[in-house]
Amino acid sequence: MNLLSITWDVNPEIFSIGSLSVRWYGLLWACAIFATWEIVKKIFKHEGQPEVWGDKLFFYGTIGLIIGARLGHCFFYEWHLLPEPVRFLGITFNYGNPYLANPLDLIKIWQGGLSSHGGAFGLLAGMYLYNKKVIKKGFIWMLDRLVIGVAIGGALIRLGNLMNSEIYGGETSLPWGFIFVQAGETVPKHPTQIYEMLYCLITFAIVWWMYWKKQAYRKSGLIFGVFMLGIFGTRFLLEFIKLDQSSFEAGMLLNMGQWLSLPFIIWGTYLVARARNLPLLPDEKKAENPPTATRSYKKREKHK
Repeated sequence: MNLLSITWDVNPEIFSIGSLSVRWYGLLWACAIFATWEIVKKIFKHEGQPEVWGDKLFFYGTIGLIIGARLGHCFFYEWHLLPEPVRFLGITFNYGNPYLANPLDLIKIWQGGLSSHGGAFGLLAGMYLYNKKVIKKGFIWMLDRLVIGVAIGGALIRLGNLMNSEIYGGETSLPWGFIFVQAGETVPKHPTQIYEMLYCLITFAIVWWMYWKKQAYRKSGLIFGVFMLGIFGTRFLLEFIKLDQSSFEAGMLLNMGQWLSLPFIIWGTYLVARARNLPLLPDEKKAENPPTATRSYKKREKHK
């Protein structure tokens, strides 16, 4: 018996009524979406943007996020070894995906299965449409504000993974190792969900400070770039101690999570490097309330 460990035996269900169950994971996903939305609305209000932007953001963001997260899980991670290899067009396939044969199962979100990388791709698609159809301020302009909320949302989703006793690391002798009883584990494992919560919270603190204290939104792409390096850079490193999520990842030089993180790391590095040479954008808050000639004239008259 390892005394320097934590036995984690939390029921993933909060309560159930008949066949309907409410799980911590689903609740925390909903909290993540709501928290992100509230933070971006606060930013919009600070900048004097139209209130309707916040309402439409919820629609575009939530739809893109959920569709992307679901498709990402199904097509990034649900590849299974076939009983017999299949040859098609001269190519031998050793792995198959059940969703190709049963595409209607894609909509069964209640059965579980959401991918953070898929959610990121879906959210980018949603924000591209949101910018084109609603705000017309620029794709990167929107992302510089959105990711401040997404960082705290990511921490809540990782808390959901912890409540589900899933996506954890390999065996450890560290005193904070978790024995995930619900997953059938009997030895301490790295609680990588907590590690990921921490880097999400640290990234949130950094981009929040950059926006409110340093007005870093005036350097196009800087906040978004720092966010991607903070989230996906640390995710890339953390994957080295996490257990593979799918059997096909065994023996790979980099696992699926690392390969999917690389484009975001490269993009983030580019945006941060580019921002150094960009001119400052106008201050959004000041631009919404410019001083009028009449006000300036009255102020001069008063001083006389």
